[in-house]
Amino acid sequence: STSRQQNQPQGHYGLTSPISLAPPSDKDHIHTQKLIEAMKPFGVFEDQEELYHRTTVLGKLNNFVREWISELAESKNLPPSIKEQVGGKIFTFGSYRLGVHTKGSSDIDALCVAPSHVERSDFFQSFFEKLKNQEEVKNLRAIEDAYVPVIKFEFDGIEIDLVFAKLSLPTVSDDLDLRDDSCLKSLDIRCIRSLNGSRVTDEILRLVPNLENFRLTLRAVKLWAKRRGVYSNIMGFLGGVSWAMLVARICQLYPNALASTLVNKFFLIFSKWDWPKPVLLKRLEESFLNLPVWDPRVNPSDRYHVMPIITPAYPQQNSTYNVSVSTRAVMVEEFQRGLEVTDEILKGKSDWSKLFEPLNFFQKYKHYIVLTASAFTEEHHLNWIGLVESKIRVLVGNLERNEFITIAHVQPQSFPGSEVLYKQSGYVSMWFLGLVFKKAESAVKTNVDLTHGIQSFTDTVYRQASALNILKEGMKIEATYVKRKQLHYFLPAGTLQKRKKQRVSDISQNNSGLQCKRSSLGESCLDGSKDRDSRTPSNSSSLNKISKLDISTAETERLYVFEVVGGMSFLISWPNSKSQVSPTEMEATVALRTSGPPIGCTIPGYNTVCQLRTCFVQGQHKLSGTLITDPKSASPKQHYSPTSK
Repeated sequence: STSRQQNQPQGHYGLTSPISLAPPSDKDHIHTQKLIEAMKPFGVFEDQEELYHRTTVLGKLNNFVREWISELAESKNLPPSIKEQVGGKIFTFGSYRLGVHTKGSSDIDALCVAPSHVERSDFFQSFFEKLKNQEEVKNLRAIEDAYVPVIKFEFDGIEIDLVFAKLSLPTVSDDLDLRDDSCLKSLDIRCIRSLNGSRVTDEILRLVPNLENFRLTLRAVKLWAKRRGVYSNIMGFLGGVSWAMLVARICQLYPNALASTLVNKFFLIFSKWDWPKPVLLKRLEESFLNLPVWDPRVNPSDRYHVMPIITPAYPQQNSTYNVSVSTRAVMVEEFQRGLEVTDEILKGKSDWSKLFEPLNFFQKYKHYIVLTASAFTEEHHLNWIGLVESKIRVLVGNLERNEFITIAHVQPQSFPGSEVLYKQSGYVSMWFLGLVFKKAESAVKTNVDLTHGIQSFTDTVYRQASALNILKEGMKIEATYVKRKQLHYFLPAGTLQKRKKQRVSDISQNNSGLQCKRSSLGESCLDGSKDRDSRTPSNSSSLNKISKLDISTAETERLYVFEVVGGMSFLISWPNSKSQVSPTEMEATVALRTSGPPIGCTIPGYNTVCQLRTCFVQGQHKLSGTLITDPKSASPKQHYSPTSK
């Protein structure tokens, strides 16, 4: 297939006719049935009761939207003839619309389509307030600054991600068809992005040759991606729509194949794919609307996308804009593992359950960064972690651009903090990033300076929170460097032990060979992360225990020195393994704490910035700190010891 793609005329981007039209064999049917049986324990198939409940909730939400739009027409004094027919409609997209919704997964991507008299500000103000007053609505929050602005909430137990688009029409009828490009006429770019979710989903369904085989294959691929930690658009991996397009492309290449064969071909094709050659379901099309579309021949910025998967509906866009060098390297490694496992399965040497064994993330790396976001109240915490989570890929990009870092791998799942952390900081969520450093090639001491990358990330989050007016007292970001053996201070023993038991094999850190050219950071126009906190109780070990990391003399090739200035940053340095390092020098103190936002970000009633600095002088590690308060209420400097809170 690779040679056939390379022989395509320039400009066709590797589109090929079907590779195989062979009908499925009896063995294919048997393997597909075994695949279904292997997926059942994971609840990937929804039951009728859940389906009925979601359908009921969507009906209620649709009526709720129509009622709000009618009330808005009344308040804006529209003519009576218009007020009676303004309409309004809810469209679904993503997994629910594709028909691959899973049991127990209650989230639905939805689009609110409104007539021309409804403004985006109305959606985020009056509609938001109307939702807030409903007893059935829980965990309500708005994310206006997102690439696709969204309101997230729970409606009668069903999680809804609702985006908004207004059309250049006085009314919105029940039989509105969004597939017609004319519905995009005279719309602003945010409305076009919102509409694209529904338009892309419908186009995918139209382009696949066999819906039943497509859906079963997609269920298997999504389950695999979640189990292996590569399902998260917001974290720089792939979201649901991107995985759907990859599966749809395989279905086009093997139109008669059953799911068991399609899963194997999925890994075969994409483990050998010549990235950044794009994946397309159909040729790029022009339109009378002249909207910007993805085309590296015209747009220089498109040439830096590292893993382009192009949406089939006009205006065609790259759905994987968030993918970076590190996340692509991690996914390619997983494709290669998937190919090895499915080859064994089809040869009868293994079974399908092996494909869905989870990634042992907490044993994979030697070095980790723990990123902690906390807030005093649950409402503030929801807003805060939503913003922090949406920017973690920026931190990944900053880290991987460091010449001494090969891989910065973020675990998409977040974890709750311990009871001790809750008492200290309120509601807490933690994310873990695994790091792979290049080994020093000479005896000369190498300094790996992460100060700028981490400080840039925290400044970005704080400034955006301040600009959105959601920055409240008690909102903090903290980062801590730990080695693998210190992870038990942050995670419950059950989590680490469980993952260790589930470990299939010790995946060696061969990521160093996965070198890529350049990362491109941004936000996708199609879907957001559906990853939620596990909310399982963590152990009660205090993070203060980690304030002093004892680096054993057995690992004398590494020496870590941390530097914290203006909130959160650190410096790591180590001599070559041949260097002689005394036990005294092998002890370091970590003091990674962010007490407030950078200068220029004001919190009502709170304007304190803590500056900490650790330094290594003549084999002795010292920590000094200064608490700087508002000049109007200046107080004497307070000094902190390494063991202080």
